[in-house]
Amino acid sequence: MRWGIVGAGMMGIEHIQNLRITPGAQVVALADPHAPSIARATAAAGGEVAAFDSAEALAASGLCDAVVVASPNFTHIDVLQPLFAAGLHILCEKPLATTIADAQAVARRAATYDRVFWTGMEYRYMPPAAAFIEQVHGGAVGTLRMLSIREHRFPFLVKVGDWNRFAENTGGTMVEKCCHFFDLMRVIVRAEPVRVYCSGAMDVNHRDERYDGRVPDIIDNSYTVVDFDNGVRAMLDLSMFAEGAENQEEIAAVGDEARLEVFVPSSELVLSRRTGFMNPKAVTRTHVNVDPAALAAGHHHGASFYSHAAFARAVRGQGKVEVTADDGLRAVAMGVAAEISAREHRVVTMAELL
Repeated sequence: MRWGIVGAGMMGIEHIQNLRITPGAQVVALADPHAPSIARATAAAGGEVAAFDSAEALAASGLCDAVVVASPNFTHIDVLQPLFAAGLHILCEKPLATTIADAQAVARRAATYDRVFWTGMEYRYMPPAAAFIEQVHGGAVGTLRMLSIREHRFPFLVKVGDWNRFAENTGGTMVEKCCHFFDLMRVIVRAEPVRVYCSGAMDVNHRDERYDGRVPDIIDNSYTVVDFDNGVRAMLDLSMFAEGAENQEEIAAVGDEARLEVFVPSSELVLSRRTGFMNPKAVTRTHVNVDPAALAAGHHHGASFYSHAAFARAVRGQGKVEVTADDGLRAVAMGVAAEISAREHRVVTMAELL
């Protein structure tokens, strides 16, 4: 499979590194108007790749079978059009778009597309997260009633042109960063969100930064509660000034029989069964192994490698599209709901937005 990469920044390079260890994959083309990014990505690809300054030029080249869209969030809606027109298999990084209207437009186009369209929700594919999902769905906690996700991590990184400092470019932190977790909620709970409440603000990061006199406006910490249509409640606890945390991600599912937790990057699952008050605890700990080459190829605990493997299966007719454009749309919509809730200090119903 001959791959093109649109967007040669940090995430584009992560995809290149993972494609280089994916059987049957070859990176043959890059597209980015920023020459230094092209140079770094060319080196990551091992040299000898075609370079273009636009997605249109890459699509017209005829060099590629599939393409990764890893350009800035606000460009996705325009970048995707020539790739659709060229009939390429597409893996579009999250978020699918920065607005619900744009995400709906992409989802409508993808619904009638005769090639694979895949939204890059890599967190599903972190091996410990995948094992956690499998166990919850297998009944490890009994009937699921509560789900909590914590990400305590580092601040947003510096990007070309500092585009990620403003919600108009990213969709806002709750779209840009948290769409991963809203997608995980839907996958784990196996239901659709009804209402969202988010309390969040920019309290620590970027407050002393100025860009042409403008102050960044992106949330750096929040609590978000989501009610699902099957009665399950889910919560997201986000801090982007907690890079010292031992684990960046912690997820806990609580059912009527047990609690299951997963920790990343320690890659540990902890199952705690209900035993009754004052009785001895019944706790089982399991370590989930991750391919060392996959761990070394990126910053998502091996997820990008396993996501590419699943994508390749879908292209070859050996598996289904596991993360659709509709999944991408719904994650964006949940993020938009959280952004509105944090800004307006109110509960937002999904019926308002979709």
